[in-house]
Amino acid sequence: MIILYTTHCPKCRVLESKLKSKNIEFTTFTNVDEMIQLGITESPVLDYNDRRMGFVDAINFVNSL
Repeated sequence: MIILYTTHCPKCRVLESKLKSKNIEFTTFTNVDEMIQLGITESPVLDYNDRRMGFVDAINFVNSL
């Protein structure tokens, strides 16, 4: 399962658009308070198989699929 932690900022929208363009199924998570509790301090973050990736790593990951 892929989870996109997002605040709908411009970078978040770019990553979401990339995922959609590749027809990759994902769940969107937008609760900022819970993100902070999870240790997420910036967005977007992509979680795949318990591996959390920041924007650049997430874009590279999606491009590789």
